[in-house]
Amino acid sequence: MSSGIMAVIIVVAVIAIALVIAFAMSARRRQLKQRFGPEYDRAVGEQDSRLRAEAELTGRQRRVRELDIQPLSEPARSHYLARWQAIQEQFVDAPETAVTDAYELLTEVMRERGYPATDDDEAMADLSVDHARTVGHFRSAQDITRNVAHGGGGTEELRQAFVHYRQLFADLLGDSADGADPRMAAGQSAATATGGGSYQTAPIDTYPDGDPVGVVADEAYRSPGQQGR
Repeated sequence: MSSGIMAVIIVVAVIAIALVIAFAMSARRRQLKQRFGPEYDRAVGEQDSRLRAEAELTGRQRRVRELDIQPLSEPARSHYLARWQAIQEQFVDAPETAVTDAYELLTEVMRERGYPATDDDEAMADLSVDHARTVGHFRSAQDITRNVAHGGGGTEELRQAFVHYRQLFADLLGDSADGADPRMAAGQSAATATGGGSYQTAPIDTYPDGDPVGVVADEAYRSPGQQGR
């Protein structure tokens, strides 16, 4: 075989290998973008390198696969929902305490599901694998509470933090079992009453002014004969 032909074969082989690698990288990139959504762009911005960001996100997936993530049982879900509603109702009189208790309950749910939740940054990284759509709410709530702690806001900011916590809480409670309370479906609020006790859902951040993060909406969910009980 002549040296010219050998050179052509080598060039073709190198091109083929490069195309396979490029295809694999493109497929992985699409998978990561689909899986992580806005967290993908955030990681790229933090790492200032797409390849390093993708390596980090892949590492998150590998780590979470090694965790024993389990859905909540129905009794556990009902228990946590009742506790959340109790915390929610105390927001009017003690907003700071309610937000602190919401955070603690949320981390308790994380641990029961199988997330270590010993460090907030690590918890957000772990949650981003299966809860990329709502983990940003956890980050926003943390930012708000730190700002309030340093004198940068008041009750309205705390309400916003509580709403952010509730989004992730709803996702952690409602993503793993059929028949979960429809008020707690991820990304939805407590239902708003319609005639005959039926309901329709509305975004969680559209409660009327003065409604402490859904208390009125939760009351409205009950059928006319149940309201006020």
